[in-house]
Amino acid sequence: MSERTLVHPDAEAARPAVARRRDALRAAYPSLTLTVIVACQMMVLLDITVVNVALPSIQSSLHFSATSLSWVVNAYMLTFGGLLLLGGRAGDILGRRRVFVAGVLLFSLASLLGGFATSASWLLAARALQGVGGAIASPTALALITTNFAEGAERTRAFGVYATVSAAGASVGLILGGILTSWFSWRWVLFVNVPIGVAIALLAPLFIGESERRSGRFDLVGALTSTAGMASLVYGFIHAASNGWGDRTTLGAFAAAVVLLGSFVLVELRTEQPITPLHLFADRNRTGAHLVRLLLVAGMFGMFFFMTQFVQEVLGFSPLRAGFAVLPTTVALFGSARVAARLLPRFGAKRLMVAGMATTTVGMLWLTQVSTATSYFPGLFGPLLLFGVGIGFPFVTLTLVALTGVEPRDSGAAASLVNVTQQLGGSLGLAILVTVFGAASRAAAAAHPLATVAPRARAHEILRHGIGSSFTAASVFLVGALLVAMVAIRARPAGEGRPGPG
Repeated sequence: MSERTLVHPDAEAARPAVARRRDALRAAYPSLTLTVIVACQMMVLLDITVVNVALPSIQSSLHFSATSLSWVVNAYMLTFGGLLLLGGRAGDILGRRRVFVAGVLLFSLASLLGGFATSASWLLAARALQGVGGAIASPTALALITTNFAEGAERTRAFGVYATVSAAGASVGLILGGILTSWFSWRWVLFVNVPIGVAIALLAPLFIGESERRSGRFDLVGALTSTAGMASLVYGFIHAASNGWGDRTTLGAFAAAVVLLGSFVLVELRTEQPITPLHLFADRNRTGAHLVRLLLVAGMFGMFFFMTQFVQEVLGFSPLRAGFAVLPTTVALFGSARVAARLLPRFGAKRLMVAGMATTTVGMLWLTQVSTATSYFPGLFGPLLLFGVGIGFPFVTLTLVALTGVEPRDSGAAASLVNVTQQLGGSLGLAILVTVFGAASRAAAAAHPLATVAPRARAHEILRHGIGSSFTAASVFLVGALLVAMVAIRARPAGEGRPGPG
């Protein structure tokens, strides 16, 4: 059920004129309500990748070492992933629009501070603060869709747009980062968030209705154990990518994550007002959708990460051209997501999900064939286009399946779980694929002694072998996601009116 309620005429007349005008404005322009919400989501998600293309410029400007440079991305991912559950719960208790605006303003302030950074430590602190703001704003943004759009076709369309933006955030970030870095300065990959964030914060009270505040208390022990556990888990994945899975710090981070998250589950089972109601996992379709999303994102984020390296190092693309290299995926994704939303009532979520993931898997398998002789047309353009056509379908349907049937009081927690799954999938996938890349590159280096091959050709062959192996590992993730969708998610019973998992 939607959280909208009917208001008695006398009570409506007694409401302030300003409140009535705002309600009329929201009813007249629902597309602007959705625009404000998804603009926040796009801003938060693209900041995971928007700095990727700018990293060489940042390293030169602020004198990062080669090993510390990755923390420009990781500092953001760590706080963002660790605080998502807490952000969702804060929205439930304090009011989602209020928390949404606070998160957006904090994110904008951190972006402004980062843009003025004069040292590596200053920038890393600003990136970590950005992650805090993103973790507050992102889960409340998704939960606000359930508050502001009636259940049925209206909400399904809104979920479709939101899911499309979420899926496209990584590729749009690469394009935007290339444009801003090439035309202006790396600092503008951060400054650009400020006017967007301020505009969102000003428009939110006009076009987004406030949710009903839930009486209750913060589950402080659950918040502490979940935040520390999630942060340890994300840190373990990040550290494994650079130092290996057998490193003591990596193993220690994973051990701490197991202890903390295990404690979190015990706390949630015993507390009356949990930060994450565990009954959300009792629904087979919802749990299956989370697992599918984790595996799907694991493959997708790794593909973007290595594709930008391949086109710059092997094909010699500039940062701007490297950003636009993924444009086929972005354009196809937007198109397929719109088609998916229209086909959903006819075919059901499961059929569209399976068809889309099968198409995406074929695209990834095609990418495993890259070589030093591969050209952009058609060797990369073809699979990137196929990847984008396929991935729009599962992202739309997975969000719908994960949030269908959730009670209004649990919508903040359910939205947080969607974001947590996506964040963990990206961290897990990137860590594993980077590890595969390192092992494959070392094997290729041993197989091509420097004395027998020209240095440049040898470097390209080593890079190609490592990236090809990473694409193969990403294909395994996608095949796993496809199998889970086929086996774990039940089809909607025939004749059921609502567009569900069938």
